[in-house]
Amino acid sequence: MGSVPFPMMAATALILFLGIGLHEYAHCKFADMAGDPTPAFYGRVTLDLTKHFEITGVMMMILTTLSGFGLGWGKPSPVNPEKMRNPRVDWFVSVAAGPISNLVQATIYALMLRMALRSQLLPNLTDPSVHLFVGYLLFGGVIINLGLACFNLIPFGPLDGHWLVGLLLPEKPRYYWFKFNRQIGMPGLFVLVIGMQVLHVNLLMGPISWLFQLFVGTPLIEVYRQVLGL
Repeated sequence: MGSVPFPMMAATALILFLGIGLHEYAHCKFADMAGDPTPAFYGRVTLDLTKHFEITGVMMMILTTLSGFGLGWGKPSPVNPEKMRNPRVDWFVSVAAGPISNLVQATIYALMLRMALRSQLLPNLTDPSVHLFVGYLLFGGVIINLGLACFNLIPFGPLDGHWLVGLLLPEKPRYYWFKFNRQIGMPGLFVLVIGMQVLHVNLLMGPISWLFQLFVGTPLIEVYRQVLGL
């Protein structure tokens, strides 16, 4: 716990709160726009982001944040595709809206990070704690939201990716695909995530690094050194 400076932990917590809360809001908002009254019935079409969290995802956020890289998930979005105007298409859009919201957030953070790097904002912040918080808020805002988008697109367990893949399959394979993920997905996902933490392996780092350079225009490791003042 002591290996992660408090300003970094605070910035990570803020990024995750916005990243995951807006991710779940996007699912609910697009389902609501498609005519499904279920998210509104459960009070989930709201920008009060505290309504979009549940204990398991929060525990995973704490675990992974203390190990130096935050991941987690929010409260599952209550949607009923049968109530949507065009069930299969609208459901797909509602699911895809979550990861897309993280890509939008990553874009906003990336634009601010580009401006901060060009204006030499960070070196002018003389307070080390403020420097670290602001720097990691912008840097982490990009990398964590890219991580949330990529993580949720994994086609496994309760993650968005398994719904997106299933909705592209014909009816019979789709049934067995969803059944497999209901039975095996959640425990399998826990084993995968905890195993990655224990072994200090991040299978998503390659795609995230590539996307980070695409968004920011500078290699991830170079920006990381500037943020930490190395």
